[in-house]
Amino acid sequence: MSATVEQMRIALIEDDPLLRKEIHFHLKQVGFIVFAVSNSKSLDELLTTEPIDALVLDLTLPGEDGVSIAQRIRQSIPAMGIVMLTARTSLPDRLKGYEAGADIYLSKPISPEELTSTLLSLHRRVLRTQTPASWSINLQERSLTGLLPQQKVMLTNSEKVLLVALIQAPGHTLETEIICQLLNQRQESEDIGKRALESLVSRLRKKIASVMDENADPALRAVWGVGYQLCLPIDIKP
Repeated sequence: MSATVEQMRIALIEDDPLLRKEIHFHLKQVGFIVFAVSNSKSLDELLTTEPIDALVLDLTLPGEDGVSIAQRIRQSIPAMGIVMLTARTSLPDRLKGYEAGADIYLSKPISPEELTSTLLSLHRRVLRTQTPASWSINLQERSLTGLLPQQKVMLTNSEKVLLVALIQAPGHTLETEIICQLLNQRQESEDIGKRALESLVSRLRKKIASVMDENADPALRAVWGVGYQLCLPIDIKP
């Protein structure tokens, strides 16, 4: 059992008693500290007495729903991780969840092992984003610069949009469909699909790698079944 698991405190908000009991039992078994509640009122009471690292939040709840809860928790406790569980899998529903502040959107039914891995990954991302960024993107100049003078690359408009979207995304991760939608919103852009996005990411990855140490990890990585994650700490300069 890892120290990371033992130290992570989870609030589970699920109104289905059986499912709540099953998820609660599994997360406790692997070592998380878990508090299970059924609605927003109970969650608010919990948050006044217990420090919580992440929410596992059902989208459909009696009274205040998961989207509304995520929105206000993201505003009041920005650093808290939010994993949203729902049977709604359409792109508009996923967009709504991310816009509300969800870090990760998982479809029901969810395997206990996947939920555990998701929470651990989220915890590592939160810890990493608390460290100062070593790279910066200049929006006006359209450039990406590292700590060393020679670590500078010029960006195309599509590369800039992609990086800014990933920098601002929860967990620095976005789904393929959402990235394509963002890129296609630009007036001068051609229609960008999955293949074109793969090429864009490949070119950008090579461009950044050309000014990094040859043993450095890739700046962008593909997340199987999801999309892409930014693995380089970057600040945004207007």
